[in-house]
Amino acid sequence: MRLLKLVPDNTNIDFLKWRFWAMGLSIALIIASVALVAVRGLNFGIDFEGGQLIRASFQQPVEIDELRSSIEPLGLGEATIQQFGSPRDVSIRLPLPEGGEEAANRAADSVKRAIMAAHPDARFDAVETVSGKVSGELIRTGALAIGLAMLAIAIYIWIRFEWQFGVGALFALFHDVVLTMGFFALTQLEFNLNVVAAILTIVGYSLNDTIVVYDRIRENLRKWRKMDITSLLNLSVNETLSRTIVTSLSMVIALGALLAFGGDVLFGFTAAMLLGIFVGTFSSIYVGAPILIWLRVSSQSFVPAETTSGAERGGRRERPGA
Repeated sequence: MRLLKLVPDNTNIDFLKWRFWAMGLSIALIIASVALVAVRGLNFGIDFEGGQLIRASFQQPVEIDELRSSIEPLGLGEATIQQFGSPRDVSIRLPLPEGGEEAANRAADSVKRAIMAAHPDARFDAVETVSGKVSGELIRTGALAIGLAMLAIAIYIWIRFEWQFGVGALFALFHDVVLTMGFFALTQLEFNLNVVAAILTIVGYSLNDTIVVYDRIRENLRKWRKMDITSLLNLSVNETLSRTIVTSLSMVIALGALLAFGGDVLFGFTAAMLLGIFVGTFSSIYVGAPILIWLRVSSQSFVPAETTSGAERGGRRERPGA
């Protein structure tokens, strides 16, 4: 029985032909994402904002203004009410009242009673309370986790390969993280700890894909000393293309099922992961590989210093690999 091959063995796609356009698109998307985060901001969930979050479901679609008119007389502060998933599902976010956990429980009960008075069919799926101190710590630790993960990865690749590869991998990871945050700023999907976990997973996935490509580039640099660097990078990307497609396609199938049947709690995580698969695959091919050309990686990058010196001392002796 013959195995199914998604990519033929003799595939020779000229990916780097479009490297200038691809890099220009990446830089434009990075700038747009930073601008979106700066201007629109992220819709931080209760994990980061602090306060109370009440999720309610109704048998029929409900008007936001009607709910607001039922909650405002309670004097609990300005309520942020949003529909999520469907017009029948609503999240209500309130400032954290003074008085600790007991006061927070009383406030949540009063909101439930006010909603039930107008909508007896209402069902309350979750009530969450996070203090301001905890939310501030979560923001700092979340940002620190992402930053340290990216830095440690770059250092590892620098030691394992060459410094140019470390810079390329770090820029590719920065590209993936910033575009994911730009997507959440654009869509205003809730940015919570699940999304932070998704971003860290994206960093790991993108790194894995990039290292596979980099390892093949390193092998080919040692094998084909006289090959033009652009052709060598194209060869390396094509040789790893089958693995890239199979891995990405498997992830997309699993995440697609999770997006359809995983429920609202996992929606943000799954959406971030799906986007990360696409931008991570793109960055491995069109960011991580082409940047090596501009960082002047050549066929001599992995030639040991002793070998190079010996070839020079030998005068007319043929260079290794010539």
